[in-house]
Amino acid sequence: MSKTWRPATQLVHGGTLRSQYGETSEAIYLTQGFVYDTSEAAEARFKGETDGFIYARYGSPTNDMFEKRMCALEGAEDARATASGMAAVAAAVLCQVKAGDHIVAARALFGSCRWVVETLAPKYGIECTLVDGRDLANWEKAVRPNTKVFFLESPTNPTLEVIDIAGVAKLANQVGAKLIVDNVFATPLFQKPLELGAHIVVYSATKHIDGQGRCLGGVVLADKAWIDENLHDYFRHTGPAMSPFNAWTLLKGIETLPLRVKQQTENAAKIADFLAEQGKVAKVIYPGRKDHPQADIIAKQMTGGSTLVCFELKGGKEAAFALQNALEIIKISNNLGDSKSLITHPATTTHKNLTEEARAELGISPGTVRLSAGIEDTDDLIEDFAQALSKVSA
Repeated sequence: MSKTWRPATQLVHGGTLRSQYGETSEAIYLTQGFVYDTSEAAEARFKGETDGFIYARYGSPTNDMFEKRMCALEGAEDARATASGMAAVAAAVLCQVKAGDHIVAARALFGSCRWVVETLAPKYGIECTLVDGRDLANWEKAVRPNTKVFFLESPTNPTLEVIDIAGVAKLANQVGAKLIVDNVFATPLFQKPLELGAHIVVYSATKHIDGQGRCLGGVVLADKAWIDENLHDYFRHTGPAMSPFNAWTLLKGIETLPLRVKQQTENAAKIADFLAEQGKVAKVIYPGRKDHPQADIIAKQMTGGSTLVCFELKGGKEAAFALQNALEIIKISNNLGDSKSLITHPATTTHKNLTEEARAELGISPGTVRLSAGIEDTDDLIEDFAQALSKVSA
């Protein structure tokens, strides 16, 4: 594989393994186990003296191709593909902590991510402190002698806050903690957390990487030493492995990732500008706009905007529901990163399990709406919003 290939080429050809038949499309290896020529060969493989696959829970040729292709895109040494994005998050966090350790996490996390660090980890004696991640001083104040992990997502779900990854990574290195970044909203095309100093990157591959609503998947990427020391045994023995069929589906999806994300981002930017001019909209948050609260950080660490738009309707929940129910092209769904434009009301879906106070802290009001722009014609999407807004009471 050429290291000089650009992302669009890597995503078509990177990590490809071909069988003796020379197939064009990657093969799906739907097998649980593998055979060995001799007992000695089996022993050597289990000892790690020879390369090769042992059991599909540990790895398979199809999964290996997906992992290598993600490494090429992310600039990572190694990766493990998981059954879902949340399997990736749980593995990345839990594989490196033990009772008595401490986690510092940004409070603006996807609901399930927040549950892992705020509810699950403490059950095993692992403490967690949530901070407003936008201010580096908050991270520093939260550090304890036993702090082992920093965890953040940027841009955040759903309010698209942006955190200074390089600044948090620098502090993590100073205190001996590992920084995990959930990079789903930026996509690996627009933000490179490892280059900014992060130690581990996680994705829900369900989102943009598949991007067509077909399957679940996740991936953890880091340097090989960290994966060998922390994730390798956790992964083998707890079994969050991705299905080879899903790995194959994701390999097909990733080939068109740059094309889809480009169109999605263009649509999102134009819709954000349109919504910002509407009287029934209280505010619009979009990483590509100059009025974004962290525009200076975005300029430093992101090469593009986002496929997501967050906006708030003046009429609260009633207006948000009226808008969503009136849309014709854009569908109501809690998924994101899809080729189809999707819209959701976070307070009653993705973040409903948070208290009203916690939602208010995150800027999620009853009128907050999250749009995931698809690849449809831009003008059709804007016209859909225009007709739907006309049915929202002033």
